[in-house]
Amino acid sequence: MKKLFATTLFLIAAIGLPTLGTAKNTSKNKAGGSSRPVAARIPVQGPAYATREDVMRWADDMASRRDLDRDWVRQAIGQAHFLPGVPRLMLPPPTGTAKNWRVYRSRFIDPIRVRAGVAFWQANRAALERAAKEYLVPVEIIVGIIGVETVYGQQMGSYRVIDALATLAFDFPTSHPRAAARQEFFRGELEQFLSLSQRTGADPMTPVGSYAGAMGMPQFMPSSVVRYAVDFDGDGRIDLSSSPADVIGSVASYFKAFNWQPGMPTHYAVRFDPERLDKEALLAPDILPTFSVETFTAKGAVLDGVALNHKGPLALVELQNGDAPPSYVAGTENFYAITRYNWSSYYAMAVIELGREVAAAMPAASTVAR
Repeated sequence: MKKLFATTLFLIAAIGLPTLGTAKNTSKNKAGGSSRPVAARIPVQGPAYATREDVMRWADDMASRRDLDRDWVRQAIGQAHFLPGVPRLMLPPPTGTAKNWRVYRSRFIDPIRVRAGVAFWQANRAALERAAKEYLVPVEIIVGIIGVETVYGQQMGSYRVIDALATLAFDFPTSHPRAAARQEFFRGELEQFLSLSQRTGADPMTPVGSYAGAMGMPQFMPSSVVRYAVDFDGDGRIDLSSSPADVIGSVASYFKAFNWQPGMPTHYAVRFDPERLDKEALLAPDILPTFSVETFTAKGAVLDGVALNHKGPLALVELQNGDAPPSYVAGTENFYAITRYNWSSYYAMAVIELGREVAAAMPAASTVAR
């Protein structure tokens, strides 16, 4: 029976148990990851935060605001260590770095990941089918997310979550263009993580994950665990590291919360009428669907077939290809929903295409309804 997150879920802190892999870098606090499993790299630790007066003052304030035990919070945060290699990983690429969709795609859609996706789909057909039915989210999207995030659990990260969150909460790089907002985000995630741990008696020193503090097969941040994780296997706890059913249900729950539209395509092919094209106007809203079919085509975008009957707004999505011409698609609200998991159109296309490749590779008798 499906249950929303409850205090029982953290009894074993299963979202971060130690299947170690390479911590990933995606734009939802993580931008990608290796396409192949590799040996875990244990990060170098710097000094403990117990010596920082500003951190201890923050701990006292957080304990007061959250009605938590002050000594416990101080001790927990005091045992967190600065990770000297993490702040630079949060910096955007140098100005002038060319994006390349073809290169990005090749990191996620390869034979190893596709085979792993087929094995995951075959092993978890019942849970995938049930999630698709209950949440109305296609199996391909669920499978694509888990594959891009962690190669179906093979690369869940090797950073202690408390170290990663503390480092980004208290030593976020000031040179980042949105440093204040990002640091505030990570302080909120650290609060969520410690609040869950304290109220359930879990050891906050145990969970491991990405360098940004994301955990488990779906790489959920602590706030996402609170809001979207579900006990899909009905065993009374949520385990995002070892229970594929919980992972599948939680990913589907996430997309339902972000208004996934059943039956709507993620994107359509698009070409341009050079005589009418106003590409600057079409790209101005970025990937936020803004244009009706009529206004979209009036600005020189050309759609064909079923796309002309699309109900709802569209966005022109540009995928750069280095020195080659960019690729373009007309993104729908469902394309945008995928970018709420990770704020990147490249990520969204990788999820979509990996899911499709896995579906195409499935034996015909094993493919569930999509």
